Amino acid sequence: MDLEKLFKLKEKNTRVKTEIIAGLTTFLAMAYILGVNPAILGASGMDEHSVFMATAISAGIASIVMGVVANYPVALAAGMGVNALFTYTVCFSMQFSWKAALAAVFISGVIFLLISVTGIRKMIINAIPKQLKLAIGAGIGFFIAFVGLKNAGIIIANESTFVALGNFREPQVLLSLFGILVTIALLCLKVPAAVFVGMVITAIVGIVCGIVLEIEGMPMVPEEWIALNFEMETVGAFVSGFNELFANPGTAFVAVFSFLFVDFFDTAGTLVAVANRTGLVNENGDLENVERALMADSIGTVVGSVLGTSTVTSFVESTSGVEVGGRTGLTAVTTGILFLVSVLFSPVVLATVTNAVTAPALVVVGVLMAQQLGGIDWNDLVSAASGFVTIIVMILGYSISNGIALGFITYALTMTASGKFMKINPIIWMLVIIFVLYFAFLV
Repeated sequence: MDLEKLFKLKEKNTRVKTEIIAGLTTFLAMAYILGVNPAILGASGMDEHSVFMATAISAGIASIVMGVVANYPVALAAGMGVNALFTYTVCFSMQFSWKAALAAVFISGVIFLLISVTGIRKMIINAIPKQLKLAIGAGIGFFIAFVGLKNAGIIIANESTFVALGNFREPQVLLSLFGILVTIALLCLKVPAAVFVGMVITAIVGIVCGIVLEIEGMPMVPEEWIALNFEMETVGAFVSGFNELFANPGTAFVAVFSFLFVDFFDTAGTLVAVANRTGLVNENGDLENVERALMADSIGTVVGSVLGTSTVTSFVESTSGVEVGGRTGLTAVTTGILFLVSVLFSPVVLATVTNAVTAPALVVVGVLMAQQLGGIDWNDLVSAASGFVTIIVMILGYSISNGIALGFITYALTMTASGKFMKINPIIWMLVIIFVLYFAFLV
């Protein structure tokens, strides 16, 4: 294979060695998803081994497609936030089975593919207010951090106050707190792949405590390090979920829209961030090959749903590879190959990655996502009210999609009350009407 011709290495002023190192760096920055995703989706009733396999394989395929088709140094995997949407909103709140949820992911992927090749993408992006996009991103950050704190036992249910602090004398809680502090410290020290390294340190400390102090519930040393178990009960399971999904069309629409919306803007934000750092923006401010990149992302989501995982999306952690010199799709291809190789190490991940180990990753990723709050204009009441409602409902209502829906409704109401009725995009009104009907008849 002529790598120079395929990836235009000289034109991008890079070398094969540099691209491979960048791909390895990106993989290490993203590798935490191999442990976190099975834990989150497993709560919906899915087999964790199957989810691990689906996560690794879909990330491998999608990253390679991105590298070869779009020549972007962007890797993909099952997205954080959207996996929480899958389990805690679509499965728990909307009461869909995980098979129906996979069907919704599949449909959102197909729709994303269609709007990526037809140009509808630009129309939708322009319709959604920037302030609302920022609020949704920050709100999802708070939500997944809350999930992490709850899973770790740091936050517990309380009849009097609804939620309260857990018992800080419990070993699992202490391990999670240790992991959170260590991971934040690593980020402050600008350690590459800080989230992944934090998980490794937390798991090792947990294993030592379990062996030396004989504490129950700690991460364990795997009985085997490499496995050739490629059984995946989740493959094709989405097909049997269509009947259940279409039996509740209104709720199904909200589920599909939520998956599509989060993936859509997660991808757009990541591609813009990477493109600006790698010179992939032309003189008009447009991203080069962006349609191909979006198509690769949507293919990843479709493949992921078929294999058995939540929405596959472009990872902002790809910027870690860019920082060490990644400039072409060879970086993404390298990351993809490493994800495919990781399927052999499922025993290690499933034995060592407990709730106490994943909690730090969830909380710290939540912190990073919540930084988008800084871009919201809190002096503008429209932005402040719609953003606040979006975020608070996501957390207290334990539903990402309901937060999005009420955020849109609040935006329309405050814009109207401010005398800006005519400035509201018709697409927004269409969505608001659908959301109002959803709350009136389906919730």
